[in-house]
Amino acid sequence: MKIEEEIKTDKFVNEQHRATVNIVFTSNWISHVLEERAGEEQITLQQFNVLRILRGRHPEPATNNLLKERMIDKMPDISRIIDRLVVKGLVSRGRCNTDRRAVDVRITSEGLAVLDRLDERMLMMDMLHRMTDEECRQLNDLLDKMREAAVR
Repeated sequence: MKIEEEIKTDKFVNEQHRATVNIVFTSNWISHVLEERAGEEQITLQQFNVLRILRGRHPEPATNNLLKERMIDKMPDISRIIDRLVVKGLVSRGRCNTDRRAVDVRITSEGLAVLDRLDERMLMMDMLHRMTDEECRQLNDLLDKMREAAVR
């Protein structure tokens, strides 16, 4: 569905304005879909992201700082997210052997199982199947180009 139909307006200053509105709308829409899918396992999108990072390091641990650096959504309070995952039994926390001030965080077997159940749906392949690899490559290039312009 076109952005004009989604937000019930066609009043854009120019194509750049339309693109900006479309990107923001689509970003929020994707976040909502992913939150719902993560919620099927009683976790948030941020918790899913932490589990995904920990799985990538598994069996090695990660520190809070490493997790914070790698998060897609730069949340300031990673400790609270980890606390909730510990309560759910999806991660474990222990003392870091190399730095007494740091805490090692590891994904548990239950955390790995949650990711296994969610992986395919969180990749949104069911929604991206209408796009070719070349179209996805173009989209990625355009999004990268947009972010590069913001850095200057």
